[in-house]
Amino acid sequence: MRMHNPPHPGEILKSLCLEPLGVSVTDAAEALGVSRKTLSSILNGRAGISPEMAIRLSIAFDTTAESWLRQQTQFDLWHAERSRKRLRVTRLAA
Repeated sequence: MRMHNPPHPGEILKSLCLEPLGVSVTDAAEALGVSRKTLSSILNGRAGISPEMAIRLSIAFDTTAESWLRQQTQFDLWHAERSRKRLRVTRLAA
């Protein structure tokens, strides 16, 4: 079941992982082995969670990579569905 207007995974990362632990973006980026700019882009919704980042997050926060990718897919699909009517596609049926 698709969620209505799901949050960007970066919002979840910030509010449920970083803020409760009191971890700064700089410290989190260092722990994840990525640049501060990369993590900041995710947290601010300008970049998505890649499979590699999902693995990094799963290791750092004892979660699953699949859960991070599922959140990203739900977010992406919800936004893509909003453009459905503008797509020019011809149905192919047998």
